[in-house]
Amino acid sequence: MVVETRPLVEVNQEALRLLYRELGIVDTVRFLNQFTTGYGNYTEERDRLFANLTLEDIAAEIKRKKDA
Repeated sequence: MVVETRPLVEVNQEALRLLYRELGIVDTVRFLNQFTTGYGNYTEERDRLFANLTLEDIAAEIKRKKDA
């Protein structure tokens, strides 16, 4: 049996149409978000953001914002 391969863009469009129809837009988006890898380098960003802070500083800031 020979099956002609469709372009991936066509397969993706059909899959999205099926998901929208069967799940609705909100659940389709929730489903697709599982496969988003994000971006950036969390380790570098964390090191830069918290470079001059102690654990106590961070905990105090969280408490301050929580109480505000």
